[in-house]
Amino acid sequence: MTLSLDINPEDPRWGDLEPLARPALETALRHLGHDPALFEISILACDDTRIQALNAQFRARNTPTNVLSWPAWDLSPEIPGDSPEPPEPGTPDDPEPLGDIALSWDTCQREATEQHKTAPDHVTHLLVHSLLHLLGYDHETEEDAVLMEKTEVTVLALLGIADPYEDDTGLPLGVARVD
Repeated sequence: MTLSLDINPEDPRWGDLEPLARPALETALRHLGHDPALFEISILACDDTRIQALNAQFRARNTPTNVLSWPAWDLSPEIPGDSPEPPEPGTPDDPEPLGDIALSWDTCQREATEQHKTAPDHVTHLLVHSLLHLLGYDHETEEDAVLMEKTEVTVLALLGIADPYEDDTGLPLGVARVD
């Protein structure tokens, strides 16, 4: 059995997002020790106009963004850098909702181009990143960011995707090589 995935392709430019989303989300869940068949995730595949409205409504930021997440449960740890609480699983016949994800085609494509990444690799990273938010991971503190990024990089490596936090020099983004 597989993850219960409800994709609303509001913007037709997304095409069929499932072949990209399913392996990303299921690999992340399995890596974290969860059976994907026991969970459900909803994805809104939209454009900048829609995600800007959602960002303004839910985060008071009237600007487009690449991805938004709405966790069904607060699984965040009490101590920065600790792993989140595991979600309560459902059953294959009644999977437990983890939450909702919204992705903007326009911002994802623009960022992929600016960062010299393929759009599928960038969107895969954002799906993994967003799933981790649904599971209680965050990047509000340095300790939390290190844990979240390490988990993202590991999952992406399992999918054959390079570390998104390194540039083409092999250094983390924002770090210059000193000769």
